[in-house]
Amino acid sequence: MILLVFMAGGTGSRLWPKSRERFPKQFLRLHGQQSMLQETVTRLEGLDVNEPLVNKLSNNIILEPIGRNTAPAIALAAFSAIQKNENEDPLLLVLAADHIIDNTDSFHKAVLDAVPYANAGKLVTFGIVPTGPETGYGYIQRGTSIGTENEQAFEVGRFVEKPDLEVATRYLASGQYYWNSGMFLFRAKRYLEELATYRHDIYSACKQAMEHLEPDSQQDFIRVDQEAFTACPDESVDYAVMEKTSSAIVVPLDAGWNDVGSWSALWEVN
Repeated sequence: MILLVFMAGGTGSRLWPKSRERFPKQFLRLHGQQSMLQETVTRLEGLDVNEPLVNKLSNNIILEPIGRNTAPAIALAAFSAIQKNENEDPLLLVLAADHIIDNTDSFHKAVLDAVPYANAGKLVTFGIVPTGPETGYGYIQRGTSIGTENEQAFEVGRFVEKPDLEVATRYLASGQYYWNSGMFLFRAKRYLEELATYRHDIYSACKQAMEHLEPDSQQDFIRVDQEAFTACPDESVDYAVMEKTSSAIVVPLDAGWNDVGSWSALWEVN
């Protein structure tokens, strides 16, 4: 069984004024008939998954008192998943709440292809098959192939920052690079093990924040300890774990993906 984790902490500042701090991108209807968060939830229909950690008001929405980037956010979700699933180590499918994926079948296949590797202790990221020399995304260079004829998977060669146009054109021509989607699949405990190894400061702060939850009178939210989490360093999961671990795997995804990070991107998808 896969446990869904939706990261929904961004403000969508690049789509201002439509998207704002108090009404961020994931709550807007930009592509389709529902909000981007609703679209993210419904595209999981057909996969064998549990209720997500961010979805309905059933004490599964983790409230961060302050933004601390993706490495701490995923750590909170991992600790929560373990607390709620005692004696288990659930698979976490970590998704952004504000991305577009047009081909649901291809998305489902990529997730299912990734499951055996995540079950084996790998930290899987999904690399978007590029459609052009995009300079607005980070890239993942694939390494040795470890997949089969029907399911592609590669060891991660390296993560690279957003390139200029000349470098991006070279990446595209080589056929060895994918866009970094920021989507992941791994065991909760496995992620925490690697986080503790490479960024124990983040691990400790998030562990403390989840051990001392603040009361919620409505019982709708998981309110982490403000003091502990505020002291947590601000870091992305790529920098904290994925670029350091020897267990990183990339599974290609060609499914009409777009993070709608700009007005020009919104124009393209519509």
